[in-house]
Amino acid sequence: MCIVTRTVKDEAELIRFARSPDGMAVPDLARKLPGRGLWVSLDRKVLDQAIARKLFSRGFQAETTIPPDLPDIVTKLLRQQALSLLSLAKKAGEAVSGFMKVEDMLGRGRARLLFHGTDAMPDGCRKLDKLVEPGVVEKIVLFEIDELDLAFGRPNVVHAAVAKGGLAEKLSAAVRRIETYEGRIDGPPEDLKRKDD
Repeated sequence: MCIVTRTVKDEAELIRFARSPDGMAVPDLARKLPGRGLWVSLDRKVLDQAIARKLFSRGFQAETTIPPDLPDIVTKLLRQQALSLLSLAKKAGEAVSGFMKVEDMLGRGRARLLFHGTDAMPDGCRKLDKLVEPGVVEKIVLFEIDELDLAFGRPNVVHAAVAKGGLAEKLSAAVRRIETYEGRIDGPPEDLKRKDD
């Protein structure tokens, strides 16, 4: 149950928070930290309300310190979670980067996700977008080139693609969580409600 809205939701639609031994509210995206957890809807504005209304101290029944940048910390952790899945897909041989390799994966009908760096040139994006199979390939423009570089462990990753499979679906769900939290989409789609861990 969300401590702000008091509505019962699936875990995929919530963020769990734990209280550290020194009394700090800590985001627990993996839902594995010990102790009693509090849940907040996957929405930055709702988290802002929880902080403003001092609901963490009330919920934990103890004085709880809130980091001043807690909403930004959650954003960063959600992005790291998605990028680590992208890195895992690359290591598993299920993700490629570079225009030609991405074009090849799209052309062969193997791609499930297509990434463009937010700072990519529109012309390259348009050329790859023409190969996208509607309803099959999901386009994601959420990460800067620098972030994609880190995920792939190489410089200048402007475009990337992930092959169909379990990792692509987990990555898609992780991206939806970021978009939901940041208010880019109205709420999580049905596929997000599956357990993604």
